Amino acid sequence: MNAVERFAELPKLAAADQDLRRRGRFLTVECRIDIGSVPFFLSIREGALTACERGPKLMRSTAFSYRAGDEAWTNHWKAVPDPGWHDLLALTKRGAASIEGDLRPFLQNLQYFKDLLALPRGRS
Repeated sequence: MNAVERFAELPKLAAADQDLRRRGRFLTVECRIDIGSVPFFLSIREGALTACERGPKLMRSTAFSYRAGDEAWTNHWKAVPDPGWHDLLALTKRGAASIEGDLRPFLQNLQYFKDLLALPRGRS
């Protein structure tokens, strides 16, 4: 299973994680996550992932974008990632990912996003 297919399972994985929803109960945001060249638009309402739309959307407004290549996501989602691949900020530090836009909702809810984007970890 490639990185895009693994990420496409995110809504199912997020729906099953009640702790994640509780941690994000004050978060409502639209964001974009790129898996390689494939963009996903996420709608999060009170901690629940309400939409995960694949593909480009013209004029789609998002608060922020987090972009990483297939290699970065594949290494990040290993059952036990190697140092430097284990964390969203570590990926940006090593240059394997980038984040742009309004960083406030991302940083204010950093643990939520770390946990959300790690849900495909260990699945192959």
